[in-house]
Amino acid sequence: MRLKTIFFFVTSFCVFATGQAQELHELAQTFLNSLDSNLLEKAQFKLNDDERYNFNYVPIERKGPSFNDFSPHQKEAATNLLKASLSQDGFNKASEIMALENVLVVLENNEKKMPDGTPMRDALNYHFTIFGKPEKSEFWGWRFEGHHVSLNFLASEGTIVSGTPSFMGSNPGIVPNGNYKGKEVLKKETEIGFELLNSLSKEQMVQALFHNEAPYEIYSRNNKNATNLEPNGIQFFALSEEQKIIFQKLLNLYLDNYEAKFSKALKTKIEQADINKLSFAWAGSLKPGKGHYYRIQGPTLLIEYDNTQNNANHVHTVVRDLTNDFGEDMLNQHYKLSH
Repeated sequence: MRLKTIFFFVTSFCVFATGQAQELHELAQTFLNSLDSNLLEKAQFKLNDDERYNFNYVPIERKGPSFNDFSPHQKEAATNLLKASLSQDGFNKASEIMALENVLVVLENNEKKMPDGTPMRDALNYHFTIFGKPEKSEFWGWRFEGHHVSLNFLASEGTIVSGTPSFMGSNPGIVPNGNYKGKEVLKKETEIGFELLNSLSKEQMVQALFHNEAPYEIYSRNNKNATNLEPNGIQFFALSEEQKIIFQKLLNLYLDNYEAKFSKALKTKIEQADINKLSFAWAGSLKPGKGHYYRIQGPTLLIEYDNTQNNANHVHTVVRDLTNDFGEDMLNQHYKLSH
């Protein structure tokens, strides 16, 4: 595959998004109604099915139909649901991450295969699953997942009430050659992380830097339950006003991947838990090009960034809600009130 066609999929993927002013459950219903009985059986699970917690971001066999299975009409319905759950920036990132599969086809000479013999790198191999019945008065969930993208949502009353775990990765982190040499999908996540790091004084660096070597992988991995990590690093209140601005710019970069209403709710939740309790921690190289890692965390939140694999050219990022991943806290409260 020629490198000039690498990002063709992003363009074709985006044209399906019509931006209809519908509530989320209506878009999910439209998607389900577009499917034939075979695809519908693959796509829909009960809300309490264990599959809802099967969160993964590596190339594996997955449940749910993918873009490979859809007609143009079905692709449009699926993409409208995805676009309604993300901001424009979040949608663009997801699209470009998918397109990187075509970069890997070229870099790896299309040699890597799945256990069933299908190509491991496939920009259409991204799957949709619906959990429960998407009705306004009900809790229901949905997931969009494939290599380096895992987006998990719980919704009720027409809107998202939980959007974590949320994973986005980039391999390669920077495209090394070809017409798209230098393409860097998660560029801001890297640059603003280093901007905050480089703003620290020597005394602050002692607090923030917890290891000279970066971990090979994010600590939370694909665990069902994420927890605060030690050490905390430097806390928000210990930063200067200028550093706080950079910190918040980095924080919002992740939170603004979601659609506006849920992004605002998540920010409000963090503020109510006290933004001064957030912290920033770093491990590994203090300069780009070698393995490095950072995290932001607080009472309700864990964000991790890791770039160590493939000679520090392979980025993993994740957002976890420590009190409501998969909407568990909200569902537990609902069930208690219902009995």
